[in-house]
Amino acid sequence: MERSKLIAILTGAISIILAIAYLIVVQLLDYRDMKPAPMSQVVSPSAITISHWQVDKITQI
Repeated sequence: MERSKLIAILTGAISIILAIAYLIVVQLLDYRDMKPAPMSQVVSPSAITISHWQVDKITQI
C-alpha cells in the first residue's frame, strides 16, 4: 500500500507542476504585443463562383 500511495503523490505533484508550467506559458504568450499584419502583406484568396440555372417549361395540355 505504501508504494501505490507514493506513486499517487508523485503523479499528482507532476500533474500540478505541468499545470503551473502551462499557465505560465499561456500568460507569457498572452502578454506579447500582438500587432495586426500590414495590409500590403495580407494575401486575400481568390474565389470563383459559378452558378448555372436551368428551368424547364412544364406545359399542360
